[in-house]
Parts: sequence; structure tokens; C-alpha cells
Amino acid sequence: MAKIEFDKISLDYLDAGGQPFNALDEISFEVKEGEFVSIIGSSGCGKSTVLSILAGLNEPKSGEYTIDGNKVTGTGRDRGVVFQHYSLFPWMSVRKNVEFGIKQNFPSLNRKELENKAYEYLAKVGLKGFENKYPSQLSGGMQQRAAIARTLAMETDILLMDEPFGAIDAKNRVILQDLLVDILESTVPKKTIIFVTHDVDEAIYLSDRILFMKNKKIERSIDVPFDRPRKRETLAGSSRYREFRQDIVNLFYYDNELRSEYEGGEGI
Repeated sequence: MAKIEFDKISLDYLDAGGQPFNALDEISFEVKEGEFVSIIGSSGCGKSTVLSILAGLNEPKSGEYTIDGNKVTGTGRDRGVVFQHYSLFPWMSVRKNVEFGIKQNFPSLNRKELENKAYEYLAKVGLKGFENKYPSQLSGGMQQRAAIARTLAMETDILLMDEPFGAIDAKNRVILQDLLVDILESTVPKKTIIFVTHDVDEAIYLSDRILFMKNKKIERSIDVPFDRPRKRETLAGSSRYREFRQDIVNLFYYDNELRSEYEGGEGI
């Protein structure tokens, strides 16, 4: 049985003129337990809409979405979400932000237990010593580390990540990618992850499988052929990697205007 299954999910929005706009068109896919799946595609293809349905923030027009075979109809504490723009509470310290996430899934923990768990996860993302800072006192990269710590501390089986490094500069993006890999590879049991990104290199480096979206549908499902653990230097020097990357970039060539967006990338 699949951990996550989308079965012919469709969703319409109303545009500025009040007319229905098709955002997803009978989209179907499965994700296995412990699998890291990235979703890529051009802007407006429906990537983030898929994630919003997975998170329970949008209700589909038709179709069914299940976790462990059970139909999902809204938000749940079995899914942790990381958005592109940090989503920290500005009036709370970093530690309090992480504790807030923990309390959602572990309401029986006492004050000391909450603090200890928050300290544990902040240390994992390299924020030891910054626990009492406020979001405005942190760089963008550090804020995203805090947001990741808050989500990881909820210890959900499923992680939903919507371009979590998209607003981060190139150097910190690489650092956060490596940090995510290190944390996830040391986590048992493995988490099931759906990761939306515009960056082809990021998708290849992080994923077990890549879903390519086009015209509101899943156009291709592509297994990533590189063994874990992965090393950037090894991948970058591999002709097999370059060929695989080019095959994925070629998926976007149906529209020449998209070439610059996807060939630019951050680089591996």
C-alpha cells in the first residue's frame, strides 16, 4: 500500500473575474513510505497547489487523496509543512517558535520536556546559542533553519516542503540542502517527503524520484539513478549526472522561454 495516493484529483479556482480556472486536472500519483519525491515544472503548472491539497489547505473539486489508505479531508498532525517564506511567529523567540510546533503534536509534555526537545532540534539545524533570538534578529538562512527545526520537532511521518530554499542565497541554499540530507539520513524510520522546487540540480541531489508536471498533470515520473549517500563533487564530475540532468532540462524545451529559468539553476 502506498503511503500517499492522489487519485484523479481536480481543483478549480475563481479568477479575478469570478470565472473558474482549472488548477489541477485529474492528477494521480503515489508515494511510497520513506520516499523523497520532488515535484518540478514550469510556473503555474500546479506544483504548489498539489502541496496545498496534501497539507489540507485546499479541498479538491473531485478525486480522493489518502494516507495509509485513509481518506484525507483536511489538515492533520501527521504532516509537517515548510513553506518558502519562513512562516515564523515574529513575536516569539526561536525557541518558542519551535516549542509551539512541538505542543501541537505532544500536548502532554511538561515545560522542561518542551524546552529540551526545542534545544535538541535547534542544535540539529546549527542554531545552538540562538534560541532566545527573535526572527528579526536572524538572517534569512537562519530563519529557514528555525522553520525547519520547528517542523522536524513535530516528528511527523510526512514532510511537505514548498520551495523551502527558494528565497535563500546560493551559498546558504547549498548549506541547507546538505543540512536537510544529513538530518534525514540520520532519522529512523525514514520520513516520507514531497518537495516542490524550481531547481533541477536540487531535485536530483535530494530526491529518490522526480515528478515532472505539465498542463496541470503529472507528465513524467523519473527515478533518480544515483546511490546514497551522494557527494556533490562526485556528481558534478560525472558524465552520467550531466546526461541525466540534461534529460530533465530537456523536458522544459517545449517552451523556449523557460530555458533560462531551468538551465540557470544553482548548480550542484
